[in-house]
Amino acid sequence: MAAAAKDTASSHAKVHDRVITLFGVLAQQTRFPVNPGGTAAQGDRTAFRSDLFYDEQGKNRVGQTDGTCTTTWVNPKDTNDQAEVCVVTYSLPGGQLTVQGMIFGNLTASPPPSFDNAITGGTGVFDRARGMVHADTIGVGKRRFTIDLDC
Repeated sequence: MAAAAKDTASSHAKVHDRVITLFGVLAQQTRFPVNPGGTAAQGDRTAFRSDLFYDEQGKNRVGQTDGTCTTTWVNPKDTNDQAEVCVVTYSLPGGQLTVQGMIFGNLTASPPPSFDNAITGGTGVFDRARGMVHADTIGVGKRRFTIDLDC
């Protein structure tokens, strides 16, 4: 990890900062609706797994994401206007990152919304990690994850 500039205004100065860009390809996703065959509803759940790559072409697999999302709100007038809370684990060389946060919009829409989630911890080389993950859709079932990591 590269050293970051020292923060003189805080006794908790950031010591390390690292940005990792990964590309995810959805491998498996299952929705568990509250109203099977009906419209989106509060309490709907989604479980998913994606393969992670260093390159956009998907040639060098380096890990995977595994997670769940639960719908917490659906606009009754527009089911694309909704909110989900997600908990995801990024399994990478050297350890895991835990990430969680809200996603606003319909994850099954085309294209799904971009989002920012918080890094809440990690294991191995990611022990005590903090920071955030920004996700952008770059194709059908494909996302670019920009991991801004504070270790």
